[in-house]
Amino acid sequence: MKIYSFSPFGYEGSLVAVEVDLRRGIPAIDMVGLADSAVKESRERMKSAIRNSGYEFPPERILISLSPADLKKEGAGFDLPIAIAVLIAKNNSDPESNDDFNQNCSPTNPQPKNSGPSLLILGELELNGKVRPVRGVHAAVTTAKYTGINYCIVPTANASEAREVSGMKVFGADNLNQAFEALNNLELFTEKSSSPNIALNGFPKEAIEINGIFFPPVEPGFDFADIKGQENLIRALQIAAAGGHNVLSYGAPGCGKTLSMQRFSSLLPYLSQEKSQSVTRIYSLAGLLPSDTSIINRPPFRMPHQTATIEGICGGGQRLNPGEISLAHNGVLFLDEAAEFKTSVLQMLRVPLESGQITLSRAGRSTTFPAKFQLLMATNPCPCGNFGSKEKICLCSARSVEQYWKKFSGPLLDRIEMRVRVENKIDDAPSKSTDELRKEIASALKIQKFRQGFYNAEMTPAEIVEYCSLDSQCENYMEKAAEKFQFSPRGVAGCIKVARTIADMEEMENISINHLREAVELRQTEDIMI
Repeated sequence: MKIYSFSPFGYEGSLVAVEVDLRRGIPAIDMVGLADSAVKESRERMKSAIRNSGYEFPPERILISLSPADLKKEGAGFDLPIAIAVLIAKNNSDPESNDDFNQNCSPTNPQPKNSGPSLLILGELELNGKVRPVRGVHAAVTTAKYTGINYCIVPTANASEAREVSGMKVFGADNLNQAFEALNNLELFTEKSSSPNIALNGFPKEAIEINGIFFPPVEPGFDFADIKGQENLIRALQIAAAGGHNVLSYGAPGCGKTLSMQRFSSLLPYLSQEKSQSVTRIYSLAGLLPSDTSIINRPPFRMPHQTATIEGICGGGQRLNPGEISLAHNGVLFLDEAAEFKTSVLQMLRVPLESGQITLSRAGRSTTFPAKFQLLMATNPCPCGNFGSKEKICLCSARSVEQYWKKFSGPLLDRIEMRVRVENKIDDAPSKSTDELRKEIASALKIQKFRQGFYNAEMTPAEIVEYCSLDSQCENYMEKAAEKFQFSPRGVAGCIKVARTIADMEEMENISINHLREAVELRQTEDIMI
């Protein structure tokens, strides 16, 4: 029986083979395999846990090998696999070779404890033998399944998370006794069972279906019907949700920018199974997966504080933990008071926005995190917030306004398809409700799903030519608009993609001149100094 554990590092992580050899000599525990302090300390924890669980600890000299030898082993999840390996070695002082998988082991055909299917085992041990939950279980089980391991033992608190991996048979252990006794009874290992809250389509039963697209129920306080006015911003957010576009809103303090953009998540549908798995993996590695959540099926909405560092936004640290842009993968990154973020933080967003991923390197090791997110930004038009206002006087000099907007470099703003000025005015007319906004969004998402399989915002130049053909009138209009507003080639492509989304929302096959006009109006920013 081959025992594996998992060392989380970056997005990938690595499986680690755990081997134990008992030798004659002065009783001691030797560990080889480049283990960090937390892993080395597992020697003492597993020793006390074995004794306090009623087992006899081997009186021989114990050698624990963690391979591959050149990979640094990190984390507290090695306690349980090492303890299990020690108990197996004690019961089988001369184990047979077990490099190959043995799929014939079953409860009706018991085999020696040194043979059987390979196992992934994770868990931290308390001194009394109880098993504590660990982070990165979803990533570990996914990696193990990919390499052909079909059985795993994890803490009970992590069992539902592990069972989300299709085909993996999981046993949730509360203590060392349960984990060791489960080795000879594979019937105890179970796969994911159908939840009473999940419908046959894989989405929660409370999901709202609109035109074949499934949305979560609108939470209290997140309905756009409660917002008075701000029609332009709400329209831009609706288009952004329908096509995956980025949005910048600017206006006087208190005009409703943040309030509207915080409700953007209510316009987004449930994630597909594939997208849910990647998001869950990231949150599991970061240790942010809620204890009552086995899989994340709603798009993340991340709203970091203005004091966030580059490492906090892009990721890093000793173990290369994911940053905010990766935690926003398949979801939204919202920067409120965006001009207050450090310039270096704002500029590092440019490459991930384009590539949908970020590569981090530390101490000779590197990892690539997915970072495909929508960027929403809200900011004031100047330091005092009154620039361009018809009711208040701006006290900022032209230079201070220019310096204020220079934080948003041209290349960064070029990647934002829609820029919306929000007026500070009172309008008693209520906006459309979230359910009403979702109807056009669902129409656009359904068309994109069957046409190209991804958001319009992700189209390449070749795909724009294929799916966004313009007639002569639209081409002439786009050329004049690009010359007037000095759009870059990326800016022109952004306008065409937004126009394609507007056409999809109206279920129109071709882009019309009206669609292009609205897209250009949402992009041009003549009234601010940038």
